[in-house]
Amino acid sequence: MTDALDRAIAALGPLEGRIMRLVWTSCVANEFVVRDIAALVPELAYTTVMTTLRRLADKGLLHAEARIGRRAHSYRAAGKPADYLAAASRREASEVVARYGDAALAAFATQLGELTEEQRRRLGELG
Repeated sequence: MTDALDRAIAALGPLEGRIMRLVWTSCVANEFVVRDIAALVPELAYTTVMTTLRRLADKGLLHAEARIGRRAHSYRAAGKPADYLAAASRREASEVVARYGDAALAAFATQLGELTEEQRRRLGELG
């Protein structure tokens, strides 16, 4: 998981990456509230953590759920780092094709032609 985790963290901003690393690797990975994460990063203001968690939920990295009878929301990871990488890759590939059209498709085809045997094997496992 380390390679996928490191790549996923690198694709996020510094604060979002720091918080998602905690979510994906710590004991709060199942279900948590803002207070749980804020306790792990005491140098950050509670409101900063709360806002960042909301933004991560808006981006689809976290599921947020209102807690009945409480003001706090509970959160949980929407998936694993590899899931985020797959979704982000699809989104960015679509954006590149929309921007560059056939030139982007030709570039992707060239990249596929230059894959090593190991990369081809891993690609086959994905499909």
